[in-house]
Amino acid sequence: MEKKKQENTELEILNAAKDVFQEKGMAGARMQEIADKAGINKALLHYYYRSKQLLFEATFKSAFSIMAPQLNQVLNDDRELFDKIRNFTEKYITFVMKHPYLPNFVIQEINKNPEFVQKLKTEKNFPSIDKFKIQVASAIEQGLIKPIDAEQLFINIISLNVFPFIGKPLLKGLINADEKMFQKILQDRTTEVADFIINAIKK
Repeated sequence: MEKKKQENTELEILNAAKDVFQEKGMAGARMQEIADKAGINKALLHYYYRSKQLLFEATFKSAFSIMAPQLNQVLNDDRELFDKIRNFTEKYITFVMKHPYLPNFVIQEINKNPEFVQKLKTEKNFPSIDKFKIQVASAIEQGLIKPIDAEQLFINIISLNVFPFIGKPLLKGLINADEKMFQKILQDRTTEVADFIINAIKK
């Protein structure tokens, strides 16, 4: 009974932290605000997570544990390459729109702690591009796409999907978009990115 109560409290903390981090980012979030949102006192929050950084990491891992299996499944299913690119883009952008703080956190954490990726790689269902690489090589051999390194193609896909979230304030200014317009643009990119990539590589 006590263990179940602790699990429920931890889940409430992670849900509250996700909302606060999403709204205010890592720098703007306050532990007291997260405790208030979770309906607990700050001392109990520190009992579960000694620092905001540890709570941020736990929040990220909680969200990553939802995203990683989905991306891994997409990368390793039996869809043909173009369908795989479309499915990956749609699932990734849709997920990050629900967790927009994640890309900035990953960049921030990797710059501050390069070993962080090694920690992520130990997580269950960490995405693998092995099957994707085989499919790219096969598509080139069949004459379906132009010669391209699978790693370069994957980096292109990731970059086009991630940058609008990382560069959001700059992009909103450059294209003179308010929040509603920018959200529409992000939604459109669930198909636009895949179309752009596929048109660039297909013969």
